Amino acid sequence: MTVKVVNNSYSTQDTKNLPLILTPFKLQSVEFKNRIVVSPMCQYSSVDGFANSWHMVHVGQYALRGAGLIIMEATGVQPNGRITPDCLGLWKDEQTAYLKEIVEYAHSQGAKIGIQLAHAGRKASCYSPFSGNGWDKLATTENGGWPDNVVGPSAIQGWPTAGTPREASVKDIKDIVLSFGQAARRAQEAGFDVVEIHGAHGYLIHSFLSPLSNHRNDEYGGSFENRSRLLREVAAEIRKYWPEEKPLFVRISCSDWADGGWNGDDSVKLASVLKSFGIDLVDCSSAGLVPHQKMHGTVGGPSEKAHDHGPGWNVPFSDKIAKSVHDISVAVVGGIQDPQYANTILERKSAHLVLVGREFLRNPTFVADVAKAFNVELNYPLQYNRSK
Repeated sequence: MTVKVVNNSYSTQDTKNLPLILTPFKLQSVEFKNRIVVSPMCQYSSVDGFANSWHMVHVGQYALRGAGLIIMEATGVQPNGRITPDCLGLWKDEQTAYLKEIVEYAHSQGAKIGIQLAHAGRKASCYSPFSGNGWDKLATTENGGWPDNVVGPSAIQGWPTAGTPREASVKDIKDIVLSFGQAARRAQEAGFDVVEIHGAHGYLIHSFLSPLSNHRNDEYGGSFENRSRLLREVAAEIRKYWPEEKPLFVRISCSDWADGGWNGDDSVKLASVLKSFGIDLVDCSSAGLVPHQKMHGTVGGPSEKAHDHGPGWNVPFSDKIAKSVHDISVAVVGGIQDPQYANTILERKSAHLVLVGREFLRNPTFVADVAKAFNVELNYPLQYNRSK
């Protein structure tokens, strides 16, 4: 695909006296033109895991409108690793071609683009939220699901509407690790700038990390080192195919928000060893493992002092990691909507990048809103100059 570039999308005219959020950020050999990242958000719009024109327009609007980095949605590394039958996949070479076109368009607009590689674990084979069959309900074989091939670290049910997974065998685990590596190879062939490992929200890697869902007594369960082994092996396998000069992110749930679960102190401990796994940035989210999570009060450990799921509810976690671990970059997601607040997070050194999700869905021109809030003049694409 050839794109005629008339102008480099929305970009700042003057790099002097910019708010921190609009300044470039370099990680490994990749430089993002600003610190605003479009968070990965499932679109539930694929057939057999293939990207299509919906994904092109969804990603393209953010590339056109000035996002520094766009991370594509949770992408299954195996067919049974998808959250729903309608989720994106990268388990076969044929799925690379259209993704490459999306990447080329993003690059033509001056944006960087990443992809989040995922295995849904015990939260797999669900219906999509707009299927009419009930969100988080186990999808039947007749409806494209795989209810008999849902795996987890242990045979422990998560959400009551989901099925009980079978305990993954060591062979299952090794195959999953290899699949992450092959998906990273395909991501490299498609030209992505960033790979993010999905280790959050109750999906497979998160469920191995948490003692609430991992009751194994082998090398993948019990101790902190054993419960983090899957993540370590996935990162190492990805690095066989993903160049050292390109950033590797991991998204984690910094707290299960449940007594006896993974907590903020565990996240700091994990972050302190991530660089040795080959990971360059930790993307801080939380929750998603168990239905009895309580995202308020103080639970799970001394780091969990919530603000009732309000704006920036994960910032206390990213702040502690950023100020405790100095060899890794930090990003944060969660209810970040206000430009001034987003910039304050960065100024306080609570994170190096801010990820914005639902606000971009509501308002694709969020970057322009940030610029306006700080009286920064933007270049517009020449095709859009008449709107100024």
